[in-house]
Amino acid sequence: MAAAGVSASGSSLPLEDYSLYSELSDDELLQVAIERSLADTHCSSATTTTTNDVTSTPPHHPDNRLNPSATSTNQPSHFSHNPSANYSSHNASPARPTAHYSSPNPPTEEPPNLKTFDGTVSRFITGSGKRMMAYRKVDGTLVHIAPEPEEETEPIFSAIRAGDVSRVKLLVMLSGTNLMLPSTPGWLAIHQAAWYGQDACLHVLLSAQSGDINKRTAEGETPLMAAVNREQLGCIQLLLENGADPDIPNYDRETPLYKACERNNAATVAMLLNYGPAVNTSTTQGWTALQEAVVRNNVEICEMLLKAGAKHNLANVYGITAVFTAAQSGQLAALCFLIRHGADINTHASDGATALYEACKNGHEEVVELLVSKKADANKPGKRGLLPLHIAAQRGSDAIVSMLIPVTSQTKVRRTGISPLHLAADRNRDDILEALIEAGFDVNARLSEERSKLYEDRRSTALYFAVINNNIDAVRMLLAAGANPNVDVFKPLMVAARQGCIQTVALLVEHGANINADIPTHPTSFPAVYMFSMKYLTMFKYLLDHGGHALSCFNCVHGSGSHPPIKTTRMDREELRDRDLSEEEQKKGVQFCEIISIPSICRWAGPIIDVLLDYVGHVTLCSRLMEHLDSYSGWSMIKDKAAPPRPLLQLCRLQIHQLVGHRRIKKLPLPGGLIRFLQHQEMSMDDY
Repeated sequence: MAAAGVSASGSSLPLEDYSLYSELSDDELLQVAIERSLADTHCSSATTTTTNDVTSTPPHHPDNRLNPSATSTNQPSHFSHNPSANYSSHNASPARPTAHYSSPNPPTEEPPNLKTFDGTVSRFITGSGKRMMAYRKVDGTLVHIAPEPEEETEPIFSAIRAGDVSRVKLLVMLSGTNLMLPSTPGWLAIHQAAWYGQDACLHVLLSAQSGDINKRTAEGETPLMAAVNREQLGCIQLLLENGADPDIPNYDRETPLYKACERNNAATVAMLLNYGPAVNTSTTQGWTALQEAVVRNNVEICEMLLKAGAKHNLANVYGITAVFTAAQSGQLAALCFLIRHGADINTHASDGATALYEACKNGHEEVVELLVSKKADANKPGKRGLLPLHIAAQRGSDAIVSMLIPVTSQTKVRRTGISPLHLAADRNRDDILEALIEAGFDVNARLSEERSKLYEDRRSTALYFAVINNNIDAVRMLLAAGANPNVDVFKPLMVAARQGCIQTVALLVEHGANINADIPTHPTSFPAVYMFSMKYLTMFKYLLDHGGHALSCFNCVHGSGSHPPIKTTRMDREELRDRDLSEEEQKKGVQFCEIISIPSICRWAGPIIDVLLDYVGHVTLCSRLMEHLDSYSGWSMIKDKAAPPRPLLQLCRLQIHQLVGHRRIKKLPLPGGLIRFLQHQEMSMDDY
């Protein structure tokens, strides 16, 4: 160690004279240090001598103790060249200003002063991980590059961190050591000792300056809080024994007891409780120590807190109590403990969610089972009006749904305006859908008007959700249970046709879907489902085979006369809507020839018309349909097919369909070949 000047009575005491105290005990050394500290408060500052004398700094300045570079070059040699020096700078220049902390290798070129530098400073990291700073003028010119200065540490802090008790005692004895000098985060030496668990150093500091025991850092933390954060039991005990206040919180209003629960340390909690802290103090968010213990599922700590007077019914700023916290986080043991001690299991948060609701939302099966067994109310809705069963169906927990079905009122379900079937179908929860159907939930339940308005297509039934998700199994399940495919405004059949799913279309048609239904908000002169199926000729033909009207596709109000321009853009459609239409035009709505003229469909105009002609008798093609057939030479035969007279066989087939109906055709006592003909399974005449 380099010799340091110790200003006790205006004179310097070299390091070798510390041997005078080598025979003193620890208590005697502390007594000497305290006496010197008291004497130094009345000591005057040293005077400045001539240029050939030693230049002194104020006696309490830290550089006067440990920075020999602050002295003149005329100083005796043992002050600057002691071989055991740890702090001296052998390269220091006497012309350089005194540094606050000693530096083993001062740079040869000082970087610009950040406070006065007129330019920009950027930080970067080299490939080797070294942090650097670049100083540039306003015009971008590089001025200086240097390593980012590292934060220097006061000797007292270094000694504490290393656990060097002797050195701490020595520094405490030095009259210039300021125990109230904070480090960068505003920590005093006592905080540092508590944080690093250096209880011996802490004892020295408390003996020298016990008034610091409840000092707070920049974050509002006391030494006790620092020790609790690091679970330093020895320091915690020492601080409490010396009068540390266990109720002083940090600036987030977190007390040492709260932090001990957050650290899940039962020993720390027990130690703090022995000194009678307030156990129901809450943080800025309203959390209590008990809620922190519940989150960690630590029944031991919970029991200690309750015995010390903790209340389990206190709620945070969101209305959440300890029971809610346990259910939300799935802490079964803590929940059981709270219920045994009388906690209300039906408590609810500010948004109306109950503990059961929250457990269902997070999929905690064991917690749900416990709450249901304790008669928790399963019919309390949350903020969105949903019951726990709704949430379980939405989340897809089969076990939880099975537990909730028996305790959920279907009347309450209907009042919510949405069935759990809707949510299960929406999320493709087929197993849950099956369980709900078996439990007797109405497969034709409709969304309330308010909930239906949340969807642009105004969907209403669970079947619609299944169809739009293209979930064939769910569609089959719902239809088999009696779902009506004709309830929604925009029919599920139209959705399935638009998606091109022939399997779903077939299922819907087999269960009575109305092929000829229209869309009330967008009337057409032909079955609306054709708009979505004309690109899929197989599907289009299937719809015609099973009762789709074909004749209406040829009923054009313009006939062989000129047609108005095609309205394909939104502006055009609005213009058409605003135009004065005849009563007949308004009644018929959009014409088939207009739809088939849309650019994305007109390329299939010929085959579409060809298929339709197989399901009608004598018809006249309007001028627009004729234009389409004339646009491609290969479609000339379709024009011939439409020309009268139609074959007698075709007219007979149509007549039989009208008299019998397409569903009863296959039951007629006719040869198989004729049945196939009547069903439009075409073949040559030689087959009859």
